Amino acid sequence: MVTVPDESLPKLCELRIPQAGSEMEEGELSQWLVPSGSRVEEGQSVYVLATDKVEMEVEAPATGILHHVGEVGRVYAVGTVIGNIETVE
Repeated sequence: MVTVPDESLPKLCELRIPQAGSEMEEGELSQWLVPSGSRVEEGQSVYVLATDKVEMEVEAPATGILHHVGEVGRVYAVGTVIGNIETVE
């Protein structure tokens, strides 16, 4: 019996702390701009990242339902998953 993956099942797209500069090692999740459980569009700003040099809005890499993992006010290393976007293809 062969199992064929169901393309209609949701997939998770991870939201990670980006490296905003060559020397950046960590950043603070200073604000979620979209509530958890809400639909977001690819390119929509979803959270604010603060570093010692800059504060910037970070955009959704995909369209789907946003789920928060990270807590506002906490500092995370570059690459840390702070949220997921549940997508359906």
